[in-house]
Amino acid sequence: MPIAVLIPIRSFASGKERLGAILSDNQRLELGAAMAARTTEAVEEAGLLPAVVTGDPEVERWATLRGIVTIGESGPGLNRAANDAVDWADSNRLQWLVLHGDLPVVSSGDIEELARTVGSGVAVVAPSSDGGTSAISSPHRVDFSYGPASFHRHLGGLNEPRIVCRTGLLHDLDSPDDLASALSHPDGKWVSQYVGGVGR
Repeated sequence: MPIAVLIPIRSFASGKERLGAILSDNQRLELGAAMAARTTEAVEEAGLLPAVVTGDPEVERWATLRGIVTIGESGPGLNRAANDAVDWADSNRLQWLVLHGDLPVVSSGDIEELARTVGSGVAVVAPSSDGGTSAISSPHRVDFSYGPASFHRHLGGLNEPRIVCRTGLLHDLDSPDDLASALSHPDGKWVSQYVGGVGR
């Protein structure tokens, strides 16, 4: 069964508020769009179908221009967005993987590792370094519970899941420390073109 990689994106313009102290609104917008592009490209390079779930018209236009499937949200919140995306995947008879779009050093190899587990019919969850959840999939419905320490809540709600820990999945980008870490990583140096002199 084909695998759809479901990527919730709330907004480029209002996202990443914790970076507001060091980045302008325009820098945050451009960085958010660039990270989403990098993530969807990694998914496509891995031979999978990316689908963006959003309630933001600008994000929807961005995805449509790139030929990316878009899924509308039925209401606010990441948990609802993930459920809406899974409903769409189920209705199209697709296996699914919910993946965050703010992973600055993610690679197609990271996605391929997740896909191998999803394809085998086993639940999978990938933590972020701060205890969140970068990726999750299950052959059964999931009680999504995003927010602080979501990895352990998701882990407890899955049946014998496989945990995938890879740098590209551990490293999300929410805080100034995350940004500094991305800029110092060989695969994250591309971020510098969107953040001016930050971290130099």
